[in-house]
Amino acid sequence: MTMRMVKLLRKLHLENYLSARIVLLIDLVVTLTASAISLLLLRLVFNPLLVPHPSQFTVQWLLMALMTSLTFFYLLKTYRSVIRHSTLREIGRLMTASLGKEFGMLLLFALHPDITSWNIQLTFLLIADTMITLIMLLLVRVAMFTAYNIIKRRLRKTSGRNILIYGTSDASVAMAQQLHNSSHYSVAGFLTYGKRLRNHAINEFRVYYFLNEDTLDYVRDHYDIDAVLFTSRKDARSEQNRLIRYAAECNLGVLFTPPIDQMRKDSLNRSLVREINIEDLLMRPEIEISMEQIDSHFQGKRVLVTGAAGSIGSELCRQLAKLNVAELIMFDNAETPIHNLRLKMQEHFPDLKFTPIIGDVRLNARLDYVFDKFRPEVVFHAAAYKHVPLMEENPCEAVYVNVAGSRNVADKCIEYGVEKMVMISTDKAVNPTNIMGATKRIAEIYVQALGLAVARGEVEGKTKFVTTRFGNVLGSNGSVIPLFREQIAQGGPVTVTHPDITRYFMTIPEACRLVMEAATMSSGNEIFVFDMGEPVRIADMARHMIELAGFIPDKDIEIKYTGLRPGEKLYEEVLANEENTRPTSHGRIRIANVREMSYTEAKQTITELERLSREVDVIAMVRLMKRCVPEFKSENSKFKELD
Repeated sequence: MTMRMVKLLRKLHLENYLSARIVLLIDLVVTLTASAISLLLLRLVFNPLLVPHPSQFTVQWLLMALMTSLTFFYLLKTYRSVIRHSTLREIGRLMTASLGKEFGMLLLFALHPDITSWNIQLTFLLIADTMITLIMLLLVRVAMFTAYNIIKRRLRKTSGRNILIYGTSDASVAMAQQLHNSSHYSVAGFLTYGKRLRNHAINEFRVYYFLNEDTLDYVRDHYDIDAVLFTSRKDARSEQNRLIRYAAECNLGVLFTPPIDQMRKDSLNRSLVREINIEDLLMRPEIEISMEQIDSHFQGKRVLVTGAAGSIGSELCRQLAKLNVAELIMFDNAETPIHNLRLKMQEHFPDLKFTPIIGDVRLNARLDYVFDKFRPEVVFHAAAYKHVPLMEENPCEAVYVNVAGSRNVADKCIEYGVEKMVMISTDKAVNPTNIMGATKRIAEIYVQALGLAVARGEVEGKTKFVTTRFGNVLGSNGSVIPLFREQIAQGGPVTVTHPDITRYFMTIPEACRLVMEAATMSSGNEIFVFDMGEPVRIADMARHMIELAGFIPDKDIEIKYTGLRPGEKLYEEVLANEENTRPTSHGRIRIANVREMSYTEAKQTITELERLSREVDVIAMVRLMKRCVPEFKSENSKFKELD
């Protein structure tokens, strides 16, 4: 199919549907042809014809066929149905219209002055006309349906998915223009809520509207829409309980694309348009960070990221790569993930000077090699064990990595004159109820104590230490989001530990921007926390993900409650409020007021914890952890008896 034909079909909207007027005209031509064939058949079967004035009768017969067909087609609205969605009801209407036509012609014959007596020829003519009309109408409908599918398949090769863009903002209009020549997506128009812009057009793209699920279903069917495309997370979040829910009910796809300035100038990168996901619908406003200030802070710096292959570490590397750092050192003990990260960095940042290093924060000799060879000026410490139930079962490894490993990195920062170390912590360090949270709190204590000792002149060095705490990260490795996606793909059930369990959430890019902002604004030794808004019920998130996948919760896919896991609590502590924090220059970032420990005491405690972890003396080690962090009270754990 040529591009000229494609453009013509688009202009006439024939790639979506046939105009009702065209369908009516086709039906009238078909019924007249059927009447002409039945009259010809009459001539072949009966000779001579027992009707007065045969030529005049032919004209009258066809005129009566036209009049009666037009009347019944109009009354029954047979031309208004969407051909590709024809059902038995539409076939019934065609049959009724055909019978109505013959009934009307029968009445006209009865009133005709030249018909003085009824005969077998007229009976044959009406029966033949009824059968031929109905058969031809049905055959034409089948032909139209087949032709539509052929045209649609060919159009899809050039046009891709047929979409509506949500809203009429500048971003939406710009996206429509950007997608105009896309081979993957064909823009049918814009979609808005309410009738205010009904029958309007913007840049030749028509504006459609929806009011409820039924109107959206009509738009989808009548114009053959495959998906709705959102151009901003703000719009998507505002419509998550209306349009997105309606779309899930009527099996309409929902897509998302980043702002137009992230697109390629010469063409649309298909990967930038994707299915919308739960991360895009975070139930609070996205945190805003001044990237210009961050850019100037890191430009030209040598930066080391530990745990670089993890969810947070890898995103940090991507964000830092955009900031014109002098060199990026990516440190991790996971071979395959660091190899995959290397390939992605080579592809997306070919001009970046970076080095992937296989190493372990527990090994001081390996850290010495990295710090001595690369002399990093800024260190982001993201290496940690993070899975709560697993660490509850392996507490010695949690202490060895999260506590001793953090101490090792902090000590090397002092030894090699690093300007700033940013340690990544967690909301689970607030009044911890599990081993993992307690290890992160102890690491916080050591890092802060070391920084204060440097500031007071008790320890020689220049490093400034910063800690950032944030909640669960949507889509990170091992989080509930990938797990739910996998369970939904397998047909369920989706497993939730408790119907009332809630968590604070943020996206991976948000978490990384927060870390870099903290590094920028810090004067040293602070623990930064993020005002994450209201907590989210995990069960609600599971339901929303099932709906986004086009299924009905507890009908198509079951939600199964499995009970709280070891060390897991029902509600996370509030990270930031006026009682336990003080403000910063950023409205959503605050500084935690926490209990401090002397450097000497912190060093002795961690040295003893490391010894006990090496010896796998679990009970003595956990007892010492609880003395170090008095607010550590185990929940749903075998260590509760040590409280």
